[in-house]
Amino acid sequence: MKVILLGASGMVGQGVLRECLLDPEVASVLSITRSRAGPQSPKLHEILHRDFLNFSAIEAELNGFDACFFCLGVSSAGTSEEDYRRITYGFTMAAAETLVRANPQMTFIYVSGAGTDSSERGRTMWARVKGQTENALLRLPFKAAYMFRPAAIIPMHGIKSRTKVYRVFYALFGPVLLLLKSLLPAYVTTTEKVGRAMLAVAKRGAPQRILENSDINKL
Repeated sequence: MKVILLGASGMVGQGVLRECLLDPEVASVLSITRSRAGPQSPKLHEILHRDFLNFSAIEAELNGFDACFFCLGVSSAGTSEEDYRRITYGFTMAAAETLVRANPQMTFIYVSGAGTDSSERGRTMWARVKGQTENALLRLPFKAAYMFRPAAIIPMHGIKSRTKVYRVFYALFGPVLLLLKSLLPAYVTTTEKVGRAMLAVAKRGAPQRILENSDINKL
């Protein structure tokens, strides 16, 4: 299996990349990134690309892939709706529309979030935008598209969030979250579990196109 990964430098993306590199069924991983950040591995190839609203400059290099794991995102805290929409919806759809032309038989997996508003009409800004993004992705003619909606994610294996407030939070409450994961699987997962679940869905599919946190933990 040949995989494209976007968002490899983020907390979730780091976890997904780790699991891809460990999986013997993954032959290669192409990371599209703004700066080289991945670990050294013969499986990993990185393409430096700056404009995430336009992938035409690298489109010729995006053929022949089986799956895309889209883990790129930004916190809505302190971000205007215009900027949040540009990144969350704009970046995602620019990549997806390019990839579906190059790889119509691809499985596209998008990391969304628990509480996403599929109606696109709710009061919460980030949930509306995520819902709009999910709905647009599900309309594209991929072989399959799946929306992952994790809730609280515990970083594993030395992975750290790039957001300072999250790093402080995990340092203080990490042990509590690990306990809650076993008690409340609907609300807590790990970077390892998300990565392995995404690989499982890319290989074998899933009965539903939207996977909530508890679904992710069962895979």
